[in-house]
Amino acid sequence: MPTTVGAQKSRDMQPLGAFSIDRTEVTIRQFSRYAAATGTITEAERGGGGLVYAAAYTERRASPTPPFSQNETYLYPTGETPEGANCLNDCGKTRAIEHSDVLDRGRGHALAGSTRPGVNGLYDMGANVWEWVETGAGSEKGTRGGSWWYGAVQMRADYNATKPWDMAAVYIGFRCAKDMN
Repeated sequence: MPTTVGAQKSRDMQPLGAFSIDRTEVTIRQFSRYAAATGTITEAERGGGGLVYAAAYTERRASPTPPFSQNETYLYPTGETPEGANCLNDCGKTRAIEHSDVLDRGRGHALAGSTRPGVNGLYDMGANVWEWVETGAGSEKGTRGGSWWYGAVQMRADYNATKPWDMAAVYIGFRCAKDMN
C-alpha cells in the first residue's frame, strides 16, 4: 500500500459507467487514520493480514473493492503499452521511491497518484501494488494490476491472479468503488 498521496487524493472518485472508483489506491496514511478511528489492530501488524481489512475499510466508506472487469477495455491500464506504470523492469522510467538497497527485487512503490493516469483517468492501476478485486472463490481472492515487484505481463487486462484472502505483503493494496445506481 503506498505511503502518501501524490497528485490526487484517494477520496476523489472517478465515474466509470455504472460505478465510481477511487482515483488512487488507499494510502497507508488513510488506512492508519481508519485504524486509529476504529481501534483496528491488523494481523499485518502482528504478522499476517489480507483482504479482511480492505473489506472492513471499504465497508466503513460504503464503497466495496471494485469489480474484476474494471480495466478490460485496453491491454494495459495505461493503454496499449505498459509505459508510465511502476513495474519491475519493463514499464519505462518510474517515479518509485528508491528502496532497492533493502529489497530483494524491484525498487518499491511510487507515491499514490504520482504515476501517469491510465486510459480511464485512474492513477496507479498498472503495477505499483496489486489491488484486491471482487472475485475468486474460497480462500483465494482476485487481485489485479501487478505491482512494482512484477513485470508488465502481470498488469495486462487478461492476466488473472488470485492470492490467499489473508495474505499481507508490501505489494498488495486496494481502492474503493461504489455503485452509481
